[in-house]
Amino acid sequence: MSYARITVFDTTLRDGEQSPGCSMHVQEKVRLALQLDRLGVDVIEAGFPIASDGDFAAVRSVAAAVPRPVIAALARAAKHDIARAAQALEAAVRPRIHVFLATSDIHLQHKLRISRQQCLEQAHEMVRYAKSFCPDIEFSPEDATRTDPEFLFQVLEAVIESGATTLNIPDTVGYTVPSEFGALIQSIRQRVKGIEKAIVSAHCHNDLGLAVANSLAAIGAGAGQVECTINGIGERAGNASLEEIVMALRVRADKYPYETQIATEQLYPTSQMLEEITGISVQPNKAVIGRNAFAHEAGIHQDGMLKNPLTYEIMTPKSVGVPDSKLVLGKHSGRHALSLRCEQLGYRFERRELDEIYRRFVVLADEVKHVHDHQLLALIREAYGEDHRIPPARVEAEQAASAAVGDDSHRRFPGTPSDYSAAHLSPVPAPEHQGEQEDYLWGV
Repeated sequence: MSYARITVFDTTLRDGEQSPGCSMHVQEKVRLALQLDRLGVDVIEAGFPIASDGDFAAVRSVAAAVPRPVIAALARAAKHDIARAAQALEAAVRPRIHVFLATSDIHLQHKLRISRQQCLEQAHEMVRYAKSFCPDIEFSPEDATRTDPEFLFQVLEAVIESGATTLNIPDTVGYTVPSEFGALIQSIRQRVKGIEKAIVSAHCHNDLGLAVANSLAAIGAGAGQVECTINGIGERAGNASLEEIVMALRVRADKYPYETQIATEQLYPTSQMLEEITGISVQPNKAVIGRNAFAHEAGIHQDGMLKNPLTYEIMTPKSVGVPDSKLVLGKHSGRHALSLRCEQLGYRFERRELDEIYRRFVVLADEVKHVHDHQLLALIREAYGEDHRIPPARVEAEQAASAAVGDDSHRRFPGTPSDYSAAHLSPVPAPEHQGEQEDYLWGV
């Protein structure tokens, strides 16, 4: 099956940087841009050159340092903004000027204080002016989702006529919902004259927690480009998260037959670099790249994971660049996970002995929440001393024997296939022993 290609437009360096506390100096922007290049993004929006001398210098430096992707610079629909953006992009191999102008009545009346007709004329004229500097022009009607649709169509037709090659539809204040946004994208593709000359793009904010869902709805409705940021950073509640969109398309290709150029193994390293540069940590339960995304504490989950990671993981950690899944030993953990960690620490117990270790472990876990290795070792030695220690040579021999026959059971988690669709999983074989359910319950 051939999949339609989605252009990934990363605006971490521009819209993402507008998050409080997330500003970056020139060298940090260049460093992150080089990582975004390794990640495989198609377009890097490097900044807003008119905003400051620092932003101008950053766009100029990124344009010179990163030749493969398109380098975009933001500009208001004003000649001095556009000229400044063009100047900053002079070294870019593939430059793009991104022009924006608000189109909703609330913005026209209260912010810009211009009429719809004036807006229409300004958009037409400024896109044509930008076109005189470079062939690749993106236009965004700011606050598009609160704009009268008929007027929005008029503006889009006008900028296509002026030479816009990408029409970006921003949900500037995170107001829309997926069904509504998908319908808007579909209407634009059906109603706007000349739409075949341009790519339709989506730029969603997360004020209602719907940025990724809205972006996927737009893609499903025919958008060919999606604008997003690493870790979902951005104004107020942030932008659509690049890693979530990309992995949703990859894991649920049965529902979204689209592909990107993203090297998903670089998602976690890119996220970590952004954390380091900004000093802003990702929430632990953040999808795809949060530190708990591949961590399991509940005993039932740990037991399933140890038997087959597909029971509780829909993507492998390594597919997004995370070194490995991890079992967190806490009060919800079960004997199966405890037994594995004891073996990893060099101790092996019979079932009744492990029951005693587990009893002591639960008491400790109630007090300290997470039981670390040094605490578990102290607990083992208190109960049994060194009697159950496995000789290191024996551990190495067992692992070597397992590797020789292709047995991955000594690893923390066995490998998982790349296809996570339930339709492609092998049928479950009948249990060979009636005691397996008992073992499962004991293991939890």
